[in-house]
Parts: sequence; structure tokens; C-alpha cells
Amino acid sequence: MRAEVGHWLPHSPFSWATFAVNMAGAFLLGALTEALAQRPDDERYRRYRLLLGTGFCGGLTTYSAFALDIHDAAPAMGALYAGSTILLGLVAAFAGAAVVRR
Repeated sequence: MRAEVGHWLPHSPFSWATFAVNMAGAFLLGALTEALAQRPDDERYRRYRLLLGTGFCGGLTTYSAFALDIHDAAPAMGALYAGSTILLGLVAAFAGAAVVRR
């Protein structure tokens, strides 16, 4: 899925594909965490968390491409990219959790 997004979104000077999948992953992980926090803490839900959180969201998002994009960017663009990814990733995770809470 991540590679397919890379074919559709531009890469320079801002890596929109990496940014998009990381935001989607943060949103989904926030929603998943909130949904599972509302369930009993049993083995089945721990397995869901591993499968969907670590597996799917971990496979969708990409820290290595994020780090490489920052390294390859001009200093100002790298700082903007890093800061916006971290800040908006937190916003996306909280938004995912808020959607589930409704």
C-alpha cells in the first residue's frame, strides 16, 4: 500500500507519499489504541493490537524513509518536514482516538 501511494504522490522537495502514509498510520494507530482500550485486557485483544498495530500500521508507516527524506533534504526543508510530521502525526493519532470515542 505504501509503495502504491508513492506512485501517485510527488516526492520532491517534500515527500508527500511518506508523509501521507505516516499520517494515515498515526490516525489508524490512535483509533486502534482507543478501541482496544475500551475492551477487556485479554489475550485476543492483545493479539489484535499486535496484528493491526505493530503489523499493519507498522508495515504501512515508514520511519526509515522518513529519516532518509530528512537526511536528503535541504536543511530548512528537512526541519519543516520533520517538525510537521511529528506534530501532525500526534494530531492525527489524537483525532483517530477521538473518532472512536464518539
